Amino acid sequence: MPCSWRTSDLQLLLMLTVFLVAECISASSNSTQQLVDISLPVLVDTKAVLSCPPILSTNVLITTWEIFVGDKPPCIRTHRRDPNKISKINCTDERMTWLYRPDQIPALQIDPVAITHEGYYRCTVATPIGNFHHGYQLQVLVAPEVTLFQSEHRSAVCKAVSGRPAARISWTPEGDCVPAYEYWSNGTVTVQSMCHWADGNVSIVSCSVFHETGNWSRSIELNPGAKTSKTLIILYSILPIIIVVIMGFVWLLKIIGCRKYKLKKTEPTPGVEEDEMQPYASYTEKNNPLYDTTNRVKTSQVLQNEVDGMNIHTL
Repeated sequence: MPCSWRTSDLQLLLMLTVFLVAECISASSNSTQQLVDISLPVLVDTKAVLSCPPILSTNVLITTWEIFVGDKPPCIRTHRRDPNKISKINCTDERMTWLYRPDQIPALQIDPVAITHEGYYRCTVATPIGNFHHGYQLQVLVAPEVTLFQSEHRSAVCKAVSGRPAARISWTPEGDCVPAYEYWSNGTVTVQSMCHWADGNVSIVSCSVFHETGNWSRSIELNPGAKTSKTLIILYSILPIIIVVIMGFVWLLKIIGCRKYKLKKTEPTPGVEEDEMQPYASYTEKNNPLYDTTNRVKTSQVLQNEVDGMNIHTL
């Protein structure tokens, strides 16, 4: 009976020993395969520096950067310490380079950062005791352009133009608001919020824009002047017609003035008319047979009267 008890204790001790050895091997294996993933937001058009695991350079055998951006094949940059050799595969973007000498500081820099650089970056450092990894999920941020203006009928519009990611908008005081989103091909988003306040006691309103790159606040005073926008629209619609009518009136005046000028220019003067008609009258007088006959009759009658008068005087 005591022998069996000793045997069971030995078996249990053996099992515990094996379990502890397995745990130590597993822990050792995990320690040599350390993976750290970091979310890294970076503002567009700035410089970004991505570091590798902090390993003593004398213990580093190979440093490798793997870059996964969009649907492109991964870009792989490698540095071998012995020999001191740098190689790259599928790496065409000149904005991504080693920060310094990779045998001393194997960091990667992106200068300047563009929206197309958003993706996953991983540095792997191989050492005699194992491999160490640092992964970065790079997120490119674009600050929106914030504007606030008054619309018609006690309404206001707040816009966050071309932000990445989309901004968030809130109002003070709260009103009857309608949001709208416009997505652009470069990945930016324009957010618009239009609010209406039916309460006439509300005079000053503010919109607040919240974004990963910062926060903004804009205020505006509501006034009845915005209601005249319909009048302006009507005026802009009628204005071309008014211009056409004025131009037509001016054109008509020019035509009437030209006609009066031509009539004055062609009207003959009295002196000129008499001078022009005299030769024609003499010509008619000389060449008209009826006129000649009448003159002859008158002359013969005068002569006959003179003869008769002389005869009476003689008698």
